[in-house]
Amino acid sequence: MRISKITATTVTTAALALGLAACGGGAEPAANEPAASASASGPKWAGQTLTMWRLGVPNEPSQKYTDELVAEFKATTGAEVKVEWIPWPQVNDKFTAAAAGGEGPDVTEIGNDQVPLWQSQDALAPVTSITTSGEQANIPKNLFGLETIDGEVYAMPWGAGTRAVMYRKDWFEDLKIEVPKNWDELIAAAKKIQEEKGKDVDGFAFNGGSDANHLLGALAWSEGGEYAVKEGDKWVGKLTDPAFKTGFETYTGIVTSGVSGKSRLTQNTTDIRTRFSNGKVGMYLTASWDIATIKEESKGKVKEEQMAFFPLPSKAGGETPAFFGGNDIAVWNDAKNKELATDFVKLATSKKWADRYAMDGGLLPVYPDTLASLASDPAQAPFAAAFAKAKAFPADPNWTEANETKAVLQNAARSVIEGKATADEALAKANTELEEILNAQ
Repeated sequence: MRISKITATTVTTAALALGLAACGGGAEPAANEPAASASASGPKWAGQTLTMWRLGVPNEPSQKYTDELVAEFKATTGAEVKVEWIPWPQVNDKFTAAAAGGEGPDVTEIGNDQVPLWQSQDALAPVTSITTSGEQANIPKNLFGLETIDGEVYAMPWGAGTRAVMYRKDWFEDLKIEVPKNWDELIAAAKKIQEEKGKDVDGFAFNGGSDANHLLGALAWSEGGEYAVKEGDKWVGKLTDPAFKTGFETYTGIVTSGVSGKSRLTQNTTDIRTRFSNGKVGMYLTASWDIATIKEESKGKVKEEQMAFFPLPSKAGGETPAFFGGNDIAVWNDAKNKELATDFVKLATSKKWADRYAMDGGLLPVYPDTLASLASDPAQAPFAAAFAKAKAFPADPNWTEANETKAVLQNAARSVIEGKATADEALAKANTELEEILNAQ
């Protein structure tokens, strides 16, 4: 295994990750041998054992789901499954050790944005065969953006997560503000909130921190922009294209228009959430998992019925494409029996089990008909609408360095907001940096 690029900060799976599965034991099949279906391979795997990793600490729904999934797998294949829960503080060390050739899983849950990193370390085995037939063929192809590398799929989408605008519903009602349908209406609503609640309140909070590209990306994608595209074996930056520039200027305009404080250019979603809990934010881009924390942080002052969501609107109207986050399940490349491991992934991502995984865990389902059914659910509808247009960042293992470590786009935005560079100058510099990082070997 190659581990030269792995650092202690690179293994951060999606915030809602619920579990991992791993398998071990048995003779490894030939590399090109097709995976047998679970229904046909029962006696063949009797007496063998898979080790299944799950991330985090189990709660009642996640434990029940895992127990029942494992029971069905045993009934159809004859194989036992050993479940190992990995607490979040230990995930980095466990993944790094496994990639270095130590004790690892056979099947693992993994944040979708981490697939390129671990694939670059030869830690993941292709599961392309699962995607071409059966129920899994119905999973939309746009959900495989981070999982598809050089024509092979290295992980299967299991449950999705995306973002929408959290807002103070009670403030909107008191101030007679309608839910914005386009960007100009959002800015107008933000200014009205500030007029009534004070200039120290961010009407719509600017995110310039570690997860800034969730907001910037949505605005750039809504204009048809892209960060970079793969041409041959090289990434070509697209930050200087007019479409990306338009979205970038909308993003920096959140601060230059005055609806978010200039002193808070580096705040991330966690910082913004805390300010929201303290009555200092009217709207911000986040996900539904913030609700419980806000109730706790505000000590009950912000109640659940005072919060609601709507899709982030574009300048032209309609929803912006949201960042597609979520959890995948993958076969570890050192699995002793990849055929059996692939069978497990195939069962887990069948419609029955993938739908349950998402719905039990507060995620969005990856199957279109189940996702469509959420349109009538007031709590889930904004996320379902955003997810329908979801997109991913460049599927490159070095994206984390550009996005978080070197904060290429965040620095570009700050230089414009602080008057140190024009948008053209900042984006030209950022484009060069992004290409250098993404194309580094």
